[in-house]
Order: sequence, then structure tokens, then C-alpha cells
Amino acid sequence: MTHRVIESPEMYIVGMKANLSFETISEGTGKLARQFMPRLKEVKNRVDNNTLSLQNHDNFDYKVLPPTKTFEKWIGVEVTNLNDVPDGMETLTIKPGNYLVIDFKGSIQEFIKNWHYLHSQWLPNSEYELDNRPHFEKLSPSYSPMNAVNEEEIWVPVV
Repeated sequence: MTHRVIESPEMYIVGMKANLSFETISEGTGKLARQFMPRLKEVKNRVDNNTLSLQNHDNFDYKVLPPTKTFEKWIGVEVTNLNDVPDGMETLTIKPGNYLVIDFKGSIQEFIKNWHYLHSQWLPNSEYELDNRPHFEKLSPSYSPMNAVNEEEIWVPVV
């Protein structure tokens, strides 16, 4: 699997969140995106034009993760500071640390397949261990769940 490790500084996120599980993630993510994306231009001090699809788990462990366990699902953007947060949006600060970054190109079904492979086989047999920080995908402005193929970066916290 082609990857790189990036040492990330502290990150500030502005967005919207919901408590979801892997059973409800597809429908819940769509709902969050439909709430957040029309208001995207209200967010000031953006770092770039990417949107983040972020999962904030409490001690994520793929081997024992029941599909009904809830976690915070975010749709948001990275900002330079948290000084100007639009009404109805929330903030998240991500601690600095290393991220395994994988460039992905494919369908949503291929993403799901690769995500499972990454966590069930590749990571356990690699030199890396998961860190207890949010996982996220960086989505370009051209990303759409309606596209047959999308490009995104998968960011996995590692030590």
C-alpha cells in the first residue's frame, strides 16, 4: 500500500457532528453533509479548499469494534484558528502527531473495501500502531458521492 507519514501540527476543525455507528454511517454522513455544505462559505480562516469527513472514536480497535458502537462523525474544514465559528457549528482540536496518509482513487465501494483491508490486515502487519486521535479523509472540492470515482486522502493516526 503506497503511503507516507506526515507529522501533523495541532489542527483546528469547524463543522457539524453527529453520533453515528457503522450501521448508520452512510445515511448519517449524507445528512451531515447536506446540513454543512450549503453553509461552507460561512466558515472563515480556512486552511485550504478541502472538506474533512472525520471519525472521532473512543479508543478505536478494529478487531473488537461492534457495528453498533457509536462515535462522533464530523463534516467540517480545517481552520487557522477558532475565533470566528458560525452559529450552529462546533469545533474540534486535534492533537499533533503522526498520520499515515494514503492517496485513494476509486468508488465508494472500493473505498470501503480498502478501508477494511487497511485496518484488518495491512496495519496489524506493519510497523505502525493506531494512535487515539481522529481518523479523517480529506476531500477535494470536486468530491461528490454521486461520482463513480473520487480522489481523496485517507489520514490514519499512528505511532
